[in-house]
Amino acid sequence: MIDVCLLGTGGMMPLPGRFLTSLYVRQAGDVTLIDCGEGTQTAIRSAGLRFKPIKALLLTHYHADHVSGLPGLLLTLGNEERTEPLHVYGPVGLKRVLNALRVIVPELPYEIVCHELDGECSFSSGELLITAYEARHGIPCFSYLLELSRTGKFDPAKARQNGVPLRLWSKLQAGLSAEGFSPQDVLGKPRKGIKLLYSTDTLPLERTVELGRDADLMVLEGMFGGSEKDERAALTQHSTMLQSARLAARANARRLWLTHYSPATPHPEEFEEEVRSVFPNAVISMDGQMDSLRFEDQAPSP
Repeated sequence: MIDVCLLGTGGMMPLPGRFLTSLYVRQAGDVTLIDCGEGTQTAIRSAGLRFKPIKALLLTHYHADHVSGLPGLLLTLGNEERTEPLHVYGPVGLKRVLNALRVIVPELPYEIVCHELDGECSFSSGELLITAYEARHGIPCFSYLLELSRTGKFDPAKARQNGVPLRLWSKLQAGLSAEGFSPQDVLGKPRKGIKLLYSTDTLPLERTVELGRDADLMVLEGMFGGSEKDERAALTQHSTMLQSARLAARANARRLWLTHYSPATPHPEEFEEEVRSVFPNAVISMDGQMDSLRFEDQAPSP
């Protein structure tokens, strides 16, 4: 299971009642935070969530509305007596940006481990496999796919066929190897896992459709409303709500949360009917929106 909370839904600048876009992702007690704009700490508090479990931070790019909340967050983590390293991922230039922001938080009781991304790549954070892929936003920018895999069901017939002693069944079923036997000796084919895709501040990408195929949840940009804003979106290298809805439909995603609304769009819900005509399971997200993504045979229908 993956718990998600969209801490804020704003782009460019926060508004009264609307924090800047950031996503809080919790899996097996560990938290991955995507982006950290101004007010992210307040948004975490308002949602009733915790700081200490944050293990990794994924930054899409270095515009202020995505990183200006970092100094305060780093200080708060230190004040909570954190000693374990914090892993931070982002485009090339990450070390320079963090060093600049840390001028006002020079002393921390934990290490910050920087991972500069240069092109599409995959890495692990806890049980999550994360794929970073390049967005199109004028400056280096990444979108992120987070996946939680799931092993196959325990198959007693397969275990007997492979001569696995009964005393080892539970250990192998738990994913541990023992006495020359591996989990593959007792498990069936891997089952469908959970896919969560996050992409903002970009022109529509074909790669989003490819990587987001059958995603359980896509969190995509809705900077502008209807198709009359296509030209403005192209000029600023953003996406409209309708463009993101088309991506989700083509990817056969289970659900879509729209986010990163322009300050000039104070009432994004006005576009809900038009967006849902393209992708019925689209949601005009609000700050603090939460859900739990479950494995296919455990998840309720959308």
